[in-house]
Amino acid sequence: MRLAAASFQKAVMAIRPAANSFNLAACSSCSFSRQTASISAFGRSSTQARHASTSSKTKTMSREAYSITSRWFVPPRTRQTTEFVEVPIREGSDPTLNTYTVNFGPQHPAAHGVLRLLLELRGETIIRADPHVGLLHRGTEKLIEYKTYLQALPYFDRLDYVSMMCNEQAYSLAVEKLLNIHVPPRAKYIRTLFGEITRILNHIMAVATHALDVGALTPFLWLFEEREKLMEFYERVSGARMHAAYIRPGGVSLDLPIGLMEDIHKWALQYSSRIDELEEALSNSRIWKNRLREVGVVTAQEALGFSFSGVMLRGSGVEWDLRKEQPYDAYDEVDFDIAVGTNGDCYDRYLCRVEEMRQSLRIIDQCIKQMPAGPVKVDDNKIVPPSRASMKESMEALIHHFKLYSEGYSVPAGETYTVIEAPKGEFGVFLVSDGTSRPYRCHIRAPGFPHLAAVDFMSKGHLLADAVTIIGTCDIVFGEVDR
Repeated sequence: MRLAAASFQKAVMAIRPAANSFNLAACSSCSFSRQTASISAFGRSSTQARHASTSSKTKTMSREAYSITSRWFVPPRTRQTTEFVEVPIREGSDPTLNTYTVNFGPQHPAAHGVLRLLLELRGETIIRADPHVGLLHRGTEKLIEYKTYLQALPYFDRLDYVSMMCNEQAYSLAVEKLLNIHVPPRAKYIRTLFGEITRILNHIMAVATHALDVGALTPFLWLFEEREKLMEFYERVSGARMHAAYIRPGGVSLDLPIGLMEDIHKWALQYSSRIDELEEALSNSRIWKNRLREVGVVTAQEALGFSFSGVMLRGSGVEWDLRKEQPYDAYDEVDFDIAVGTNGDCYDRYLCRVEEMRQSLRIIDQCIKQMPAGPVKVDDNKIVPPSRASMKESMEALIHHFKLYSEGYSVPAGETYTVIEAPKGEFGVFLVSDGTSRPYRCHIRAPGFPHLAAVDFMSKGHLLADAVTIIGTCDIVFGEVDR
């Protein structure tokens, strides 16, 4: 064995000089020898050798040389870094350190979808955060122009896919405003009921994933058990757990099944104790407070300047809620309080979301107790489909059903901008009709887009670990941001 090992070593030593000479001879025209020299120089002075070799290669290297040796060096930057405002340097950090760029996402588990964030760092301090959007762009607004008003509804479920029925609610209100119709009172209460169930669904996801990003796993497991129960309510009323298409222009698709309101009431009674357990685990946690307090601070004036809405605006001390200021459906007939923060940091926004879940339970309780009887759709078969029983008896009902699902209904020419208080903020639909059965234009105002635009402002001067906290507090879903 020793003789075999010795002979193998001699063979390798005999081959190595020949291989090296072949590489240097074959690649001398493409500066491979300088590449090898720069690599060997890393042992002496890595920074000096890297800068020297990179600057010389980018000036003289041909295209063929780049294709052969591109694995050995970082390609040159194609644009100059612009000068930004001076970022305050944290105590103890070295201002002479060079900045470097880090890609955060889009595969990062805390990116909340497909966020690509270019972070310019000085040590651990964030100098600049450049969000790149568009990786989930599907052309929703253009697709809607080729669909009837009823066919366009399912696209809204797929925008903010955590707050599905609230998206449907905004679109349905916009179409109803153009049609100049008013839905029955029972339909208004059902919409309000499921709007608040959707708000709790969203805030469970926001708080649970935010805690998971920071390092708290237990609340995530607790809250997702409750979220599963809410998804079952979705399924019982519409047949789908996520993309319900339940709230439609003219009312809702079906009445509530027997026993559903009783089950929702039982769930609401026990969920308040789950919120208490959540606050006991998080709100009183020293680690949670240290990670969220004085991080991502936005004043009231700055929040208004960035067009914040929802929790992001109320967390900065601005008492603005469209359910109070511009009530829609049955919100003018229920009583609730607006959760408002004082410091404008991540911790205040977390507290606002927790308090909003408590207020949603109040609204759910009032909707169940005040739920009126009656129809759940407008009495107009040109807008809503007739019942199956009437189609078996009336030829006119069968014709209405066929025309409705084949051609759709014509909407009078006009335009409207309709907004609701979605869980993430102001969700708006700008709808333009040209008198046909298809929208001429449909623009969607996503609440997460201006929040994402302020990530750079909120991140400057914070540590790299705080970027996860700031992204989590914005509660971003890229289905609506990219559209």
